[in-house]
Amino acid sequence: MSTYFSDANLLLLSRRSLFGCRPQSNSWGLFVRRWRRWSERSRQRAALRNLADDKHLLDDLGLTRLEALDQADRPFWD
Repeated sequence: MSTYFSDANLLLLSRRSLFGCRPQSNSWGLFVRRWRRWSERSRQRAALRNLADDKHLLDDLGLTRLEALDQADRPFWD
């Protein structure tokens, strides 16, 4: 016989539904993930700005110098 449907488990499940115990969103974790994403974008755009003078590398990426500089000058949140 399974113990999953024992009275103790049913009581626990009813308390959780009664009090609405759901995991709360962690705003600090959201901030850290967003900051890491912005930091990575900023790093990538700085690297792209450094590549803008090398035509061979831009050809490998399929970008023109103007396109690379346009992408590199975008704000980090965009």
